[in-house]
Amino acid sequence: MVFLNGRLAARKGPALRQFFAHWMTKWELVMLPAIIKLGFWGAGAVALLDSSTIPVPMDAIIAVYVWKDPAHFWAYCRMAAAGSAMGGLLPYALGRAGGELFLLKRVNRERYDRLRIRFEKQEFLAMAIPSMLPPPTPWKAFVFAAGVFEMPVVPFMLAVFCGRLVRWGVLSMLVLKLGPGAVNVVAHHAVTVLVLVLGMASIGFVWWWSRRKRAGPEPANRVQL
Repeated sequence: MVFLNGRLAARKGPALRQFFAHWMTKWELVMLPAIIKLGFWGAGAVALLDSSTIPVPMDAIIAVYVWKDPAHFWAYCRMAAAGSAMGGLLPYALGRAGGELFLLKRVNRERYDRLRIRFEKQEFLAMAIPSMLPPPTPWKAFVFAAGVFEMPVVPFMLAVFCGRLVRWGVLSMLVLKLGPGAVNVVAHHAVTVLVLVLGMASIGFVWWWSRRKRAGPEPANRVQL
């Protein structure tokens, strides 16, 4: 009986690989070109699918959109970021519904406590920074953890949106300069891209803060009798 079960398992392995290879081929040759034709809505739909259930090569898809329609690259980035924020609600909800035990089975207690402290102290950055990083960053693990540690929904979606917007904004600029091959540059230089992204974010924050200080406090509204 054990021998028969072993033979069945051995047969199932290649069959599953063939099944997934068949669907990946269909995805690349049929579904992906159809979605790309949807324009902005397609970018949002693919990002929602990628964040919620089925992993999709989002960087490559964004690169195709931007290369074909460079004048509207910012619109594609915004729609994809919005779709990713919405799609992330599914793994977030699974984590919030009782994923603590599941998470503890996947990571040791020390790493679990580090994640919890990170979300307690800087929950926005704890979710925004992983959202900026390209694969193989375990993004869904951070989303799941955000649900486990009960990060509020609105800050969660805002953090994902901002992180994804920065990530695909930087990618789009590289595509406009280097062509679609910029996807490989991002994939092989993730640390450099992270430093670049954080540098741009820091410059933007300093600029916003300096403008706010120069503007001074807003005058209080006076009630006229």
